[in-house]
Amino acid sequence: MYAPQEDTELLAGALSEESLPPGAEVLDVGTGTGALALEAARRGAHVTAVDVSRRAVWAARLNALRAGLPLRIRHGNLFDPVRGRSFDLILANPPYVPAPDTGGRPRGAARSWDAGADGRLVLDRICREAPALLRPGGVLLLVQSALSDTGLTLERLRAAGLKAAVTRRQRIAFGPVLRGRERWLRERGLLSAADNEEELVVVRAELPV
Repeated sequence: MYAPQEDTELLAGALSEESLPPGAEVLDVGTGTGALALEAARRGAHVTAVDVSRRAVWAARLNALRAGLPLRIRHGNLFDPVRGRSFDLILANPPYVPAPDTGGRPRGAARSWDAGADGRLVLDRICREAPALLRPGGVLLLVQSALSDTGLTLERLRAAGLKAAVTRRQRIAFGPVLRGRERWLRERGLLSAADNEEELVVVRAELPV
């Protein structure tokens, strides 16, 4: 389960700038503790939150109960539990950290951040599947690391017919995960010798009306 960190705060800031229609339908995919879903619910949105971790689902349900806010919380893999529905806003803070090949999908806590050798294991699926779930004028807000190729995210969302741009950036000190694989990232050329911080970005993609 992923606890709120700098990327959560960055995405929450982007959420605060969005104009939501009355009764907006919002999807928070990979909800973790439900922090972003609850922010949307506080603004009066009808929020569905999804996570592949059962522990995260229970944590989000408990946090919603404590906050006294209604959330529809579903267990499942990304968009699988909401097939056939459409949304005014989709929030996504997916795993995006490049990781050495260990011969299988990440397990345990690493599922919250490890995303294949290029960091795009989940990002590419979001770029491919999210556009079909947006209503006309609907928006996808996605946070990722620049290590996982922001340009490719923009390219793939635009190819799907969305207007996409980076709206927020923040540089942060390496956390424990990046420090633990810093040498590997430099050897792969994902970090230069001069890089001593990670850049986080928010991508905003809108489906034209």
